[in-house]
Amino acid sequence: MTTFLLLVLVIAISLFGLWFAYYLSRWVLNKSTGSPEMQKISNAIKEGAEAFLHRQNQTIMILSVVVALIIFIAYGFIRSHQDFDPVGSSMALAFWIGFSFILGALCSMFAGYVGMWVSIRSNIRTAHAALSSLNDALQISLRGGAVSGLLVVAMSLLGVAGLYALVSLTTSVEPTRIPLLIVGYGFGASFVALFAQLGGGIYTKAADVGADLVGKVEAGIPEDDPRNPAVVADLVGDNVGDCAGRGADLFESTAAENIGAMILGATLAGISQKSGVTFSMGVVGVMMFPLVARAFGIIASIVGIMMVKLDKEEKMDPMTALNRGYYVAVGLAMLAFLVATRWLLYTEAAPSAWWHFFLCGVVGVVTSVLFVYITQYYTEYKYRPVQTIAEQSKTGPATNIIAGTSVGFECTAAPTIVMIAALLGSYYLGKSSGLEHAGLFGTAVATMGMLATAAYILAMDTFGPITDNAGGIVEMSRQPAEIRQKTDRLDAVGNTTKALTKGYAIGSAGLAAYLLFQAYMDEVVQYAGKPEGFHFTVDLSKPEVFCGAFFGIMLVFLFSAMAIRAVGKTAQSIIEEVRHQYAKLPRVNDIIQFPQDFKPDYSSCVDIVTKSALKKMVAPGLLPVLGPVAIGLIFRIFITEGEELIAAQAVAGLLMVGTIGGILMALFLNNSGGAWDNAKKYIEAGAHGGKYLTDKQGNKIKNPVHAAAVVGDTVGDPFKDTAGPSLHVLVKLLSTITLVLAPLFL
Repeated sequence: MTTFLLLVLVIAISLFGLWFAYYLSRWVLNKSTGSPEMQKISNAIKEGAEAFLHRQNQTIMILSVVVALIIFIAYGFIRSHQDFDPVGSSMALAFWIGFSFILGALCSMFAGYVGMWVSIRSNIRTAHAALSSLNDALQISLRGGAVSGLLVVAMSLLGVAGLYALVSLTTSVEPTRIPLLIVGYGFGASFVALFAQLGGGIYTKAADVGADLVGKVEAGIPEDDPRNPAVVADLVGDNVGDCAGRGADLFESTAAENIGAMILGATLAGISQKSGVTFSMGVVGVMMFPLVARAFGIIASIVGIMMVKLDKEEKMDPMTALNRGYYVAVGLAMLAFLVATRWLLYTEAAPSAWWHFFLCGVVGVVTSVLFVYITQYYTEYKYRPVQTIAEQSKTGPATNIIAGTSVGFECTAAPTIVMIAALLGSYYLGKSSGLEHAGLFGTAVATMGMLATAAYILAMDTFGPITDNAGGIVEMSRQPAEIRQKTDRLDAVGNTTKALTKGYAIGSAGLAAYLLFQAYMDEVVQYAGKPEGFHFTVDLSKPEVFCGAFFGIMLVFLFSAMAIRAVGKTAQSIIEEVRHQYAKLPRVNDIIQFPQDFKPDYSSCVDIVTKSALKKMVAPGLLPVLGPVAIGLIFRIFITEGEELIAAQAVAGLLMVGTIGGILMALFLNNSGGAWDNAKKYIEAGAHGGKYLTDKQGNKIKNPVHAAAVVGDTVGDPFKDTAGPSLHVLVKLLSTITLVLAPLFL
């Protein structure tokens, strides 16, 4: 009965979240779409984004079906059935893991697509609203982004809860072992997310680099100028990278972490039950806690989203309005967290345990806030790091790049210290709760706390590309300067929210990776037939484990290289195409003089970047999928009597060190790229002479300081929007694939 009630609660709130996402989408779509000129540009963006995502999803689906078949064959025909398996036959195990993988992949694709579908229809409505009201434009862009945020979190919850319900209704599996059958859901979501983030990232940054280097540096025209042949491809890229890619990223985060936390909750509840400890809602209540806590977070995020508005005079900074909504969502989420911990984690054997776990959730929330502020410090031009990069641009691109690289390396320190404090704090809060082996569950609860407002965070993230596109539509349809100033205010806030959500994403990835690592170790113990309480150690002094760890860190560097190289090669093709279209135009002081009737060929750039992104995403995407599998299967040759778990330990070493390296590399790439971007914007705002100078004869000439900053920005583009965000997914994909394939390493 307890299981039924909790599942009904989670599914009901998830369905409410989906309904509210539908309500917001109808509210946005009922707004005006503006003039024919605006609609022409918006339609070009819409067609390019939908065509790319359709082709990308076809490619990903083919790869997903192949992987699902491999999983089914490996479990159904290669691996022998064991008495301690959660189900009675190899074929049943193969079916549930393969089925959950396909379902996770389909849900991830659907969540990413629908989020992008709404965003490419919100941009023109935001642009038209800006003609009359900044507040209307703010609300349309945020609520358009909220469709994606709510859909992702609700779909993730619905998928996990629905799968759990389906397994419990159709099989006789012990409830605490059901999460072992649905781990494929997280892997399927991670698999799609990596390719979506990679493909979208390659697309958006190749177009952006091409548009900036030729448009700004060589042609001397503003951003989003309609005379730039790459500008439509750039605006399409904002949607396929930042909306669809990030939507799939956060979908897999929530799905994988829900399942990982359920596995750790089941372990804690099982050990406690054997010690005679009973919880208020039983073993299932502890295991379902992550789903219930996340469901309450949906409601908190909805309230926060609806609270966002400007003052009547519209003098308020839009970022202030967004922050106010965020703090409302956080406050409500923590109140709901308090209720959930008291309701599901209370036990008379340890009456203070529940508030220890509540404090673990608070640690997670504080960690997310600290990550936001650290990211702001390193990427906003109000602070020293970005101002230093702008200052060093005065002596050329080389010193700009040296300064940006230095900032990137420096910015890894503070987040690392915060994550260390969060992990140790939550671990010892759990350990001191009075329950045996509760430390690891404490870290899982901290991760749940950090992700409590994931729907609101994703709404802010998708807000960025919507406002960016709105600014582009206003610029390309040649609206008055005061309208562009309004959209620029929103675009500046959107750039900040995108940077902040990347900081949030890597912070949650850090805590989640530890959670999933522990879930992997628990799963190995269960599938190896070891007794509860068996201590699975990962000893780096063993050469097999050390080599696995070495391979893990190499994967991170090789993956980053392949992702960045893909952007560089695609951008080269775009640059050559734009130069070709500009080749015969006259120039004065090296500034192109465009004739009144000049019409760029946008479709050629869209076609180039679409084909190239789809082709170049496959190799780096398969690398983190095949790498752990290769180590786990090849290292089985080292299994001997007394070392039955050596291959699984080698994979654990790969996971451990690959995760640490991936998080640090992502921090370096995200923040250095963001700092370079805002150093350029700082100069464009008027610092160090601005974009143009005036020579002694009174002629307008290009400012070399700005040109140096644009070079730095283009170096940082594939860092912050391709390799960096893809590493968020990679560190969790390493965990989810090993969770799914752990039995094959034994």
